[in-house]
Amino acid sequence: MTQAARAAAPQSVERIFAILDHLAAHPEGESLAGLARTTGAPKTSLVGLLAGMVESEHLARDDRGTYRLGPRVVSLALRISSRTDLASLARPVVAELTAQTGETAIVCVLEPAGNAAITIVKVESTNPVRYAVTLGDRRELYCTAAGKALLAWQPRKRRDDYLRNAVLLPFASKTVTSRKVLAAQLEEIRRTGIACTESERVEGATGLAVPVFGPDGQVMACIMLAVPTHRFGANRPRLEECLRAAGRRLTELVAGRQPSGPASDGP
Repeated sequence: MTQAARAAAPQSVERIFAILDHLAAHPEGESLAGLARTTGAPKTSLVGLLAGMVESEHLARDDRGTYRLGPRVVSLALRISSRTDLASLARPVVAELTAQTGETAIVCVLEPAGNAAITIVKVESTNPVRYAVTLGDRRELYCTAAGKALLAWQPRKRRDDYLRNAVLLPFASKTVTSRKVLAAQLEEIRRTGIACTESERVEGATGLAVPVFGPDGQVMACIMLAVPTHRFGANRPRLEECLRAAGRRLTELVAGRQPSGPASDGP
C-alpha cells in the first residue's frame, strides 16, 4: 500500500462512520450536499465513497438523490436489537402467542428507507411442519402480512409514494401485482385492523399480522403469525383473537396508543 493510500484509508473510514452516524440520526435521509457538510469533505470526494456504499447495500439512494441507511446496515443493527426495549418487551408477548397458537410468531419493524419489513423478534413453532424465520430477514411490503400491516398505517403520502414506485414482482401463485388491488387491500386492513396473505410470498404459507402503535399513535411495529396454509382455515378465528390480543398487549407495554379511529389516515 502506498503512503497516499495509507493516509487515505483512515480518512475514508472516518467518513464512512460519520455518514452512518448522521443517517442513523436522520431516518428521513440526507442529500450529498448535506453529507458533505456533515463530514467536512468535498462533494467530489464523497461521490465515489457513497456509490460504493450504495452498491454494497450499506446505503440506499432514491431518485431524488437522498441517501438513507441501507438494508445491510439495518439488518445488522436489528440483529443486535434483541437487547433493545422493543425487542425485550415483545419477546414474552410473542412467546405466549406461540404457546397459545402453536404457530411461529414474529415482530417486524419498517426499515428506515421504508421499503421492507425487518424481523427483530421470533419464536418458532415446535410443529414438525412450520414456518422458519431468521432475525434480520427483510420482507417485501406488498406481498407479506407483516409488510402490509406496516404499510397500511403509514401516512397517506408515504403509502402513495410506495404504491407509485414499488416494483411488484410475482413470487407465488397469489402474489398481488396490481397497484389498484393493493391500494384497496391496504384500506381494508385499516378498516379491519388485521392483514392476511396466502401464498403471496411463499407458496403454501399464510401470514396474519396486526400493528403495534407507539406513544405518538403511529405504527412502530407489527406482530405476525406465520402458518402453513393447510392448518390455517379451521383455526383462523382463534388465531385472529390471540393475535389481536398480543398486538394490544405490546402496544400497552410500549406505552402506545391506538389511532383515533380505524380509518384514521394520519398526517
